[in-house]
Amino acid sequence: MMAESGSVIPSGENLRYLTDEQLRKGIEAMFFAYRGFTSDPDRILSDQGYGRAHHRAMHFINRSPGITVNNLLHTLGVTKQSLNRVLRTLIADGLVESRVGRHDRRERNLYLTERGTALEADLSLVQRARMRSAYKRAGPEAVAGFRTVLEAMMDPDMRVRYRAMRAKSR
Repeated sequence: MMAESGSVIPSGENLRYLTDEQLRKGIEAMFFAYRGFTSDPDRILSDQGYGRAHHRAMHFINRSPGITVNNLLHTLGVTKQSLNRVLRTLIADGLVESRVGRHDRRERNLYLTERGTALEADLSLVQRARMRSAYKRAGPEAVAGFRTVLEAMMDPDMRVRYRAMRAKSR
């Protein structure tokens, strides 16, 4: 199989014997792809004084309305202090609402407000457009392989969380 750059991509059995150089190229591709993937939302966020941490929090609150602060903390893998700083800003700016838990009054359940939903929609719109374009260029087999690689790179507990989230959205 040929890559867009014209270099040969190993397939089948050869994948067991990837060289350090081939792996380095993959790592670099991930860095540059991530830079592209985040560049459009970064521009939107910076205009409003927010960063990627705000985006990530809003994304997962949108995906799981009512998510507890604790669950969001585990999903994001950040410190409590860092998440609290982000949430305080989002709540103060009217993008996120924190409600007392129904079953446990010590819990705080998080929801996007109408303004938060609108901002999150703008952010995900530009990312979906970039993903859609890349997926179309790569084709269905590459997309399936890409997802497989991403899942294989996840820590086991994150893979379980990711699969549970995917199952809920079906």
